[in-house]
Amino acid sequence: MTTRFTIAIDGPAAAGKGTISKAVAAHFGFAHLDTGLLYRAVGARVLGGEKPLEAAQSLVAADLEAEGLRTAEVAQAASKVAVIAEVRQALVDFQRSFARRAGGAVLDGRDIGTVICPDAEVKLFVTASAEVRARRRFLELSENGSDSDYDTVLADVKARDERDMNRSEAPLKPADDAVVIDTSDLSIEAAIAAAIAAIKDRQG
Repeated sequence: MTTRFTIAIDGPAAAGKGTISKAVAAHFGFAHLDTGLLYRAVGARVLGGEKPLEAAQSLVAADLEAEGLRTAEVAQAASKVAVIAEVRQALVDFQRSFARRAGGAVLDGRDIGTVICPDAEVKLFVTASAEVRARRRFLELSENGSDSDYDTVLADVKARDERDMNRSEAPLKPADDAVVIDTSDLSIEAAIAAAIAAIKDRQG
């Protein structure tokens, strides 16, 4: 394997791409970047009163470790700043330099295979039905003590899909050469195995 090997993993919220990405990175010994955290970090700083572009341009690695980035409020803020073309551009360089680091990299997000790393050696698109994804997110929120209800979570998931898939800048869609993995009826273990098999197949 070459020392520089990029795996791009895209997909909608709660499809399982984060879990799969971490497992794949661990399996191959690659570095992992959850690019959604970049947008969440910008969203969190915007909620704190900063302007979106300034927050994106001054983002540092420590911002990705901030408390509260996984809350529903920050997720919505992230989705809103992600439609701003200048914000996306400001974060592109950060992601591309990470992708080509020595030793291999796994990046997961919404536009890795289509925009950030169109030349990635492997592209995966992890998806699942909106209902399945809402159920997963609802269980996750419930375990974290949130008093959200399933119908609200489903509405949020669908609204976010609508925004992500129909934005003019880097809409969420599979790259033409991506391997699509639908996790609706897969266990985590089966989904991870499918991803690893697809990567090994591309490695030849």
